[in-house]
Amino acid sequence: MPTISMFYGILILMYFYDNKKHTRPHIHAEYGDEVASIAIDDGDVLSGSLPPSKMKLVQAWIEIHKEDLIANWKLAVAGEPVFKIDPLK
Repeated sequence: MPTISMFYGILILMYFYDNKKHTRPHIHAEYGDEVASIAIDDGDVLSGSLPPSKMKLVQAWIEIHKEDLIANWKLAVAGEPVFKIDPLK
């Protein structure tokens, strides 16, 4: 499960072949012990949770990097290496 970005203590991950449980393109965000799966297209929380302030940061980051995230999603579900995406600054 490659880490594709990291900012403000939040890890953003994208798993290989991860289109079975949540068929929508999504990322996994981890902050401390909390984990959430978040849809790329609209920022909806598919499962889990993060503190509200961290969730807003992740959703803003998703909006900024949507095209790169979709490109990474296509690579990941094909089992190919994904690329790093700039953190939220």
